[in-house]
Amino acid sequence: MPRIDPLSIQLFLAAAREGSIKRAAEAEHIAQSALSRRIADLERSLGVPLFIRSPSGVALTDAGARALELGRKLNDDLAAFAREVQDLGDQVGGVVRLSASPSAIVGFLPERLSAFKKEYPRVEIALCERSTGETLRACLDDRADVGVGVQADAPPGLETWHFADDPLNVVLPSGHPLAKRKRVRFAEVLEHPLIVVQPGGALDQALREQAANLRRPINQCVAVSSFDAGCRMVEAGLGIAVLPSSAGAAYAGTRRFARVALDEPWRERQLLLYAPFKMPRLRAISALIAALRRTDADMPN
Repeated sequence: MPRIDPLSIQLFLAAAREGSIKRAAEAEHIAQSALSRRIADLERSLGVPLFIRSPSGVALTDAGARALELGRKLNDDLAAFAREVQDLGDQVGGVVRLSASPSAIVGFLPERLSAFKKEYPRVEIALCERSTGETLRACLDDRADVGVGVQADAPPGLETWHFADDPLNVVLPSGHPLAKRKRVRFAEVLEHPLIVVQPGGALDQALREQAANLRRPINQCVAVSSFDAGCRMVEAGLGIAVLPSSAGAAYAGTRRFARVALDEPWRERQLLLYAPFKMPRLRAISALIAALRRTDADMPN
């Protein structure tokens, strides 16, 4: 039986993901020659080539494609092995996979995770930014232990808890005609060029649904993939944007911007915690859920 060490599997997966030995070495912080030697040793141990090598990079052979599928499962099993054994130690430790929406990461998670790490320094947080829909799928597929996203109907198998309130505001240039208002209706927003943030995401879908209810078109002037890019477009005078208050506070908090409350009943927006229903949970996962459920008033100084 060939002897195969986990690091060689990890490096093989990196090369398959990157399609390049050089890029894989950079991603894994290892010398290119060392990574290439590891993969060559793995191929000799298995007795089959895993890659077709060319000046432009590497491509998987048929055996490599199968090795990729099995290697991912093996890598996940090894990670689960380490997590569960670590959970039996005297101190709470291990890795918790956290998937969160951009607004949660910008507005709420940094302080709560900082407080959590002070309380549980041996727990590593593997944070991945995903949309709410992607976060729910990651929790269901056992690619995430805890998720944070916009309130949604949770599929069977997931538990939910309140995380934070994140109402919607209209972000405008400071000289905009609506900038002096305290509140503004969505119908008034639709009279102006709108900057669309994260097309196809939960917020974009909600705004398009509300525009359809009003039988009004969205006058989209530009679409961007991030909240900070959206605020830069507002700052440049290209249009206005409807954003969660957390994102507006993070990226539009200077005098060059105005933030006006959206005067609609659907302005209120909640973020929830999601987690696969498991009993018992690993102690590190339970500790993180408990920490993230705390309000700001409950946070330790």
